Amino acid sequence: MADIIDGKAFAANLRIAIALQVADIRVIYGVTPGLAVVLVGDDPASQVYTRNKTRQARETGMASFEHRLPANASRQQLLELINRLNKDAQVNGILVQLPLPKQIDVEAVIDAIHPAKDVDGFKPVNMGHLLIGGEGMVPCTPQGCLMLLKSRFGDLSGQHALVIGRSNIVGKPMAALLLRENCTVTVAHSHTRDLPEECARADILIAAVGQPRFIQGEWIKPGATVIDVGINRIDAGDGKTRLVGDVDFEAAVKVAGAITPVPGGVGPMTIVCLLLNTLTAACQQHSIPAPSLGGAFPKAP
Repeated sequence: MADIIDGKAFAANLRIAIALQVADIRVIYGVTPGLAVVLVGDDPASQVYTRNKTRQARETGMASFEHRLPANASRQQLLELINRLNKDAQVNGILVQLPLPKQIDVEAVIDAIHPAKDVDGFKPVNMGHLLIGGEGMVPCTPQGCLMLLKSRFGDLSGQHALVIGRSNIVGKPMAALLLRENCTVTVAHSHTRDLPEECARADILIAAVGQPRFIQGEWIKPGATVIDVGINRIDAGDGKTRLVGDVDFEAAVKVAGAITPVPGGVGPMTIVCLLLNTLTAACQQHSIPAPSLGGAFPKAP
């Protein structure tokens, strides 16, 4: 049976380390990192995500600013709000919760956020820094996945990694991060031929396809480490639903060497990496030494 990589416990320890850093820079430099979260509309899932991000920011001692716009808000209204947040010295990071209503162009919104406050790491300039090995904000979910991998292996050099999914939010930045760690990286997608064969060669498998239980247990290389990014809600019977990943967990856990569960794996890491990016942004904007979290939390199992 595979080891279960406990992302929830890892994230909890990382939040403690972040809170200590936030307290230090408040005392030493008089700076309190600030995160602004913007929600447009009343999507129930988005409300939950926004509430969690706001709550966890406050729990680490950060200033948290929540802004809500109605579902019929115009693109111009949202861009004007972002412009005000760009100019607000108390706001070090800006997160606009996705998805947005159809009348608002997502690319225009991302483009409006100042690169230094782009704690989602979605702006082309930050993605470019990631691709060329420069310094910039790293998208939260891939960053969390990499932390879990490095906590298990330390050095990832030479590992054959397969990233299934090529989105700008997870797949592409994940591949770039693994290349920076000297992995041999393959990116698979809907046009990939013989996906089971690709999976069978992978020492590390990152599943980010958005399809419940798509990756079968028999596809996985025995002993491989599986990071399941998927969060899919399925019918569990009796009118109830449950969350499952992109990997058939019950089958994969019998083959893999280690695997993240859903829920409790990558999800908690995404939020805590948002907080880490906000702390990093505050340090950069105030010329404060970058946060040092090495050794502040134990390795994942």
